Amino acid sequence: MISRVSSQVKPASVDSPAATRLTRGGQLSRWRAAGTAVVRRHWLAAVLLAAGLVLRVLVLLAYRPALFYIDTTRYLYNAEGMDPVGYKGPLRAILLMANFNAVAAVQHLLGLAMAAVIYLLLLRRGVSRWLAALAIAPVLLDAYQLQIEQMVMPDVWFEALIVAGLAILLWAPKPGWRRAVAAGVVLGTSATVAQVGEAMVLPAVIYLLAAGGGWRRAIGRAAALCAAFALPVALYCTGSYLLTGDFFLSHTGVTSFYGRMAAAADCATIRLPPAERGMCPTSAQQAQGPDWLEYADGSPIRPYYSGLPRDEVDSLISDFNHRVLAQQPLRVLGAYARDVGKLFALTRDGSPGDTPIARWQFQTTFPYYPPHASEAVVKTATGRYGGGKPAVWRPAAAFLRSYQLDGGYTPGPLLAMCALAALAGCAPLLRRRLDPGTRQLALACLLFLTSAASVILASDAFEFSWRYQLPALVTLVPAGALGISVVIGWLRTRRRVQSGHAG
Repeated sequence: MISRVSSQVKPASVDSPAATRLTRGGQLSRWRAAGTAVVRRHWLAAVLLAAGLVLRVLVLLAYRPALFYIDTTRYLYNAEGMDPVGYKGPLRAILLMANFNAVAAVQHLLGLAMAAVIYLLLLRRGVSRWLAALAIAPVLLDAYQLQIEQMVMPDVWFEALIVAGLAILLWAPKPGWRRAVAAGVVLGTSATVAQVGEAMVLPAVIYLLAAGGGWRRAIGRAAALCAAFALPVALYCTGSYLLTGDFFLSHTGVTSFYGRMAAAADCATIRLPPAERGMCPTSAQQAQGPDWLEYADGSPIRPYYSGLPRDEVDSLISDFNHRVLAQQPLRVLGAYARDVGKLFALTRDGSPGDTPIARWQFQTTFPYYPPHASEAVVKTATGRYGGGKPAVWRPAAAFLRSYQLDGGYTPGPLLAMCALAALAGCAPLLRRRLDPGTRQLALACLLFLTSAASVILASDAFEFSWRYQLPALVTLVPAGALGISVVIGWLRTRRRVQSGHAG
């Protein structure tokens, strides 16, 4: 009887649906267990990423379909050479398949992705999990970063290209030719999104030369990176020439020092030719700041643009800038140094003459900036590309504004500490003998620190804006974490050496 029953019960075939379900269930269980182990191991980073995700969802719900700025229409229609328009590529690609809601969502995903890449990169270089997690907190939680991600502007893409380029260089302990070329192309592309990206070639070259591996190889890799960096820039300029007749990234590179120079000039003592005397502003005009002097209708250079050919105006402005810098360098340097120091201020305030900080702050009503981003212009854009009528969910907007104004940003003293820690972390590279682990940390620290200095110092040379300080979140803060790791490693090594001598 038993044998008869058992003969009727056949084992499940390996290819049967039941076996397949069992196999899939086992795989899912293993994946869940592996995922749980990863979250437990990196719990602090997971909590911060979750918080960053929640904040970004709130921003998406609070301001629909996206936020628009004065310059947004340059990337939707025609920039007229005012800025590089590499941002048009991803923007138009998204709008071709979706609408402005998707543009904002993709940019928020880029913010989360940057945090994840920085975290993994710091771990690969030997930074502890808790310190690497703290290093990504600013880019995840800073309300000014959240606001710019919601805006139809190229800033987030510029940051993402910087992070991608640095990650390519640092992912392996020794940068090879392929990595140098790939990083050069990515960093060069950043210059077609924001012209200040041209400065990123310098830190990359410094890093490759410092990484060593023989001076011929180091110089060769640096040269390869420079050539790769120049490729997207040259392609962009070629396209600009074919379309407009001008071989450049933008014409603002020629004239945009005017605001800085005019704001700093002492017009009572400077010697200028009669043709340029009208460019020197009054005291009341200087009080408006570099941004106003560069772009406002009441600026002293507006009559020049309306009465003369652009090439002639550009030539006059370039000569004016040169004369101010040559005759009154200390005035220019003093104004520049004051603006550089604002990044490290205790509070996030607007100063007279600066681009209004309110432009980068959440509002409880939908913000418009006439005439370039007036209500009519924004409604026309949303009607053409989709996303619905501009609207604000006031409860979420009020929370975000309160969060931002009441401390939801990276404080200046913390950034100052990061700068000092990064400088300390780079110092061991001056020593001839250095253990491999410390050297890798110090080299990564050097790359992040010089990247932060290049982008921020270059931006401040034109004018100060809190918007232009945001790349510090993805460069200076990681540099500080790497510097702290170098110092901690040095202290531990010193203690072991002292313990060995004592023994």
